[in-house]
Amino acid sequence: MSELRFVRMGFGGDAVEYQEAWDEQRRVHAARFADEVPDTVLLLEHPPVYTAGRRTADNERPLDGTPVIDVDRGGKITWHGPGQLVGYPIQKLPRPVDVVAHVRRLEEALIRTCAEFGLETTRVEGRSGVWVLGDPVERRPALGGLSLDFDPRLTDEEFDPRLNGPEYAPSNAGQRREDRKIAAIGIRVAKGVTMHGFALNVNPDNKWFDRIIPCGIRDAGVASLAAELGRDVTIGEVLPVIERHLTDVLENADLKPREIERASA
Repeated sequence: MSELRFVRMGFGGDAVEYQEAWDEQRRVHAARFADEVPDTVLLLEHPPVYTAGRRTADNERPLDGTPVIDVDRGGKITWHGPGQLVGYPIQKLPRPVDVVAHVRRLEEALIRTCAEFGLETTRVEGRSGVWVLGDPVERRPALGGLSLDFDPRLTDEEFDPRLNGPEYAPSNAGQRREDRKIAAIGIRVAKGVTMHGFALNVNPDNKWFDRIIPCGIRDAGVASLAAELGRDVTIGEVLPVIERHLTDVLENADLKPREIERASA
């Protein structure tokens, strides 16, 4: 892979509006396809915004009608905003593109970043992104004074945490000792070049996630580096660390096209 270039677009008071960043992604994507620029990672914060990937269901959106931007990435609905480090890797990959391998590389860089701050994270089978694992169900605290045997999420596939009080809110998953996502990943590949990317919760107000079904997952919640470590962590601290791990993982990757199984005649 070519040398990785990082572009820090804006943070804090200079946070980048989602549409502006999306336009810049498309511009860099076209330039990368034409080999006018090297592989590039855009890093930034957004002002508060909900974005919905192609698989988002209507019943996963905010109940109060809060505006949502529909985007062309994979995945479902999520939130971006202050305290969340967003990265958009725009890379040219060999065809046929191995999308899963690309996602795994991003997860690896994020897992290494969290580890450097002292937080153990992992993947969860069947769910993209990076996770903090909770306790086994039998060891979790009871909800509302009831035994977990009565937890509606165990039996009701249509359970909606938005309607059932703060004890079920995604932002409180750490208090309940449940699995919780600290970094979300959603990508698109067009003409062999990637777009969109990851969002790492550094020190956001995770209550923003309580208006939606984050990533369409009803039985888990969200986490942040600051909340899990019990201390303040800033975007500025995380930036050089994540750049280093992205460089190590992406520049040293042995890129291979996806293998296609051909049916024998």
